[in-house]
Amino acid sequence: MRLTYQTDYALRTLLYLSCLPEGKLANIQEIATVYAISQNHLMKIVHKLGKLEYIETIRGHKGGLRLKKKPEEINIGALVRMTEEDFYIVECFHQQTNRCLLSPVCQLRGVFQEAMAAFFRVLDNYTLADLIQDREMYEQLFEQKLIEIS
Repeated sequence: MRLTYQTDYALRTLLYLSCLPEGKLANIQEIATVYAISQNHLMKIVHKLGKLEYIETIRGHKGGLRLKKKPEEINIGALVRMTEEDFYIVECFHQQTNRCLLSPVCQLRGVFQEAMAAFFRVLDNYTLADLIQDREMYEQLFEQKLIEIS
């Protein structure tokens, strides 16, 4: 099982925004710098997170990004489902393009489906708030990275 960079960066963006002091806004350049990722790629992810109403973007000179929902309202399983394009971990998961000779008799598909269900059961048990229980450590890491880059 592997998640795309889109989901990885979406989670990292939400973690970053959830650790901002009350009232502070972040910007794409800042987040991209902290994580050493492409600003262009991050812009697409931020746009998607905005459309999904996880974050809000404030325009203007003093604008930026902030969470639109409280961390305890952001379920990790739901976020992963919304940011991944598909969950076809093997060819036979996709009915239209499946050309596997073994499909009529193979039991592996069922095993992978069971594993996927277990994967989401675990993710569904967590919110963003659960991931930032040690918020001060996150803040220190982010601050240290920004100082290093300055």
